[in-house]
This record gives sequence, C-alpha cells and structure tokens, in this order.
Amino acid sequence: MSALLEVRGISKAFRGLKAVTGASLEVPQGAIVALIGPNGAGKTTCFNMIAGVFKPDSGEVVFAGRRIDGLRPDQICNAGIGRTFQIVKPFAGLSGLDNVMVGAFNRTVHAAEARRIAFEILDKLGLGPKRDLPAASLTLPDRKRLEVARALATRPRLLLLDEVMAGLRPTETDVMVEVFRELNRRDGLTILLIEHVMRAVMALAQNIVVLHHGEIIAAGAPQDVVRDPAVLECYLGEETEV
Repeated sequence: MSALLEVRGISKAFRGLKAVTGASLEVPQGAIVALIGPNGAGKTTCFNMIAGVFKPDSGEVVFAGRRIDGLRPDQICNAGIGRTFQIVKPFAGLSGLDNVMVGAFNRTVHAAEARRIAFEILDKLGLGPKRDLPAASLTLPDRKRLEVARALATRPRLLLLDEVMAGLRPTETDVMVEVFRELNRRDGLTILLIEHVMRAVMALAQNIVVLHHGEIIAAGAPQDVVRDPAVLECYLGEETEV
C-alpha cells in the first residue's frame, strides 16, 4: 500500500522545551495506525502539526503526495484530513444533528444536503434516535461518538482520532472499535489514532508507532511492538488499561 500520510522528521519546541524531535511515520492508504506512548510524549503535538494547529519547526508533512505543513487547519481539512479532540466540546446548545451539519457544511453549501449527510453519519454511529437532543444532554460515550460524527461529516480521507475511547467502559470501547473497523473496511477510511486503551489499539491497529520524550522509539506490527523492551520499560510497564 502506498502512503497516504508521510511525516518526515518533524520537530516542535515551545520556549526551548522540545515537545517532538525528528519524528517520522507513514500511514498507508486504507490502514489503521496507532500512535501510543506515555502522557506528555508529544502525541497530540504531532497531531496538531499534521492538522495545521502548529507549523513544524523543521521537517515535512506530506498528504496524498502534497506538502501540507504550514497550511491552515481549514485548508488541511479541505484537503481531506478530519480530526477529533481529546477533550470533546460540542456546541452544547445545538442538537446532535445541528452539530454534525456544521461539519457537513465543509463540503456543501446546501442545508438539505448537509442534513442528509448528518442523518447518514448519525445513523451509522448509532446516534440517530438522539439526533434532536441538545449535545449538552448526551452521555460521555454519546458525546465521544458525536465528536467522531462531526469529523466524519467533513468527508475525510484520513481521520485523526485523539483518545476518543478514554473514559469508556470496556463494552463501550468494544462498540467504538467495531464502528471504526466498519468505517475502515466498508468505507476505506484511513485512520491514525492516539489511544491509551490497549484493548482498542490491539483490536484495531495494523501498525503501532511509539513516542517517548518526543522521539519515536519503536514502530511495527502490534505483536512485535508490545514485546519491545524499550516500550515495556517506558510505557507498557505502567498501569495501562487493557
């Protein structure tokens, strides 16, 4: 498979503190890749550089053969990268349907088409019966799914998932895992996820990349990475949810 996303030696420092140093990774077209590591390892900073929140101090981000580092977040979204955020913040006073329609307007100016897209995605994520409820009234699992729905409404080729399963019970995690499997299998959606819930990582990812102190220390197939001594020492030896 050819790489849809190529991250080439990106680095980022904040007031002299090196958050990410020379990180490189590839996400093949149609794959699910997990980016894992301890808290503070630089994972979300990597996402923010890919999504245009930060411009890398050095290195390149290439998406579908085009350099995108330095572009604005809206330009990167228009190029085909959607993302979720670690802390979900829907428009609390709007309904679930209206929240997703906001994302859908990235691809259409017609309200009827945006509504159709939102209905389709909400049904796919099991939120159809709750689409008219205010987002503020939804449970945490439902708000997590709504966050995913808003990102999907932008019609991405690559979806960046930032800890969307954090705080979910094992049964709720399993439901989300199946949703992402189906999106990948049926719709061909490419996914790069940050996740601490190893139960989900092992069930979803074809490849795992491990970040520690801003540097990539391991990458490869899940069964190999989880046995890597350096990974066991810095991360999997911690109290990790599995």
